[in-house]
Amino acid sequence: MFDVDRYLARIGCAGETGVDIATLRKLHRNHLMAIPYNGATQDFADGVRLVDLDEDATFETCVIQGRGGTCFQLNRLFSRLLTELGHDVTLLAASTAEGREASGLDVEHMFNRVALDGADWLVDVGYPGPSYVEPLLITDAVQNQYGCQYRLVDRGSRTALQRRGRITRWSVVYTFTPQARQWSDWKEMEEFLVREIAADAGPRDGRNILCGRTLDNGQAVLKGRRYLTVRDGREEIRTITDDDEHQRLVSHLLSDAFG
Repeated sequence: MFDVDRYLARIGCAGETGVDIATLRKLHRNHLMAIPYNGATQDFADGVRLVDLDEDATFETCVIQGRGGTCFQLNRLFSRLLTELGHDVTLLAASTAEGREASGLDVEHMFNRVALDGADWLVDVGYPGPSYVEPLLITDAVQNQYGCQYRLVDRGSRTALQRRGRITRWSVVYTFTPQARQWSDWKEMEEFLVREIAADAGPRDGRNILCGRTLDNGQAVLKGRRYLTVRDGREEIRTITDDDEHQRLVSHLLSDAFG
């Protein structure tokens, strides 16, 4: 069953129940470091369930067992945790350029907004990365985190979250609107995934792997065979060609010993 105390203990925040930005920052960062993004936890073998998600079962798998999860799992659980702690949480939807091109939907990604002390903050513990490690203030100003910069750019009907490292150009993480969402809004995404799964009979050779982990000074992301690390804002990308190395890297990214 969902348990606030066990949740806080699992992410190294036992007793951290304050409703303030310092606590929110710690909860967010620790969550990303303790619980990985792991696309394999939602393989949809028993059907696609994004709306009618069993939160208790998901909590056991993703948090207590530490297997991690996707945005639909992790950000939904984090929303519940913050709400039970007394935060004012709003569900939001976003889409990456790649995801919107594939699905045509603006509900590809699920994350949250927290209203706190007269300001609004973006909170997202369910994105594989690289992205913001601590809550991001909704403002026109450029914000710095762990060697990377972030900014929110008005694109008319949508807002683009952009990021750059020490020597890289600005790139879009995802775009979103301030529209408050309901869980039921993801029914469209469920239907899209059902169609995709029915049409996909291709090999599972590592190309579908997507996992990510936050470090004390950055992030690491494995997408298929492409491995990206960001440390103090400096990025390194390489392609993993050896199958054994690829499997070891997946296991290491998803283990509590990763660092």
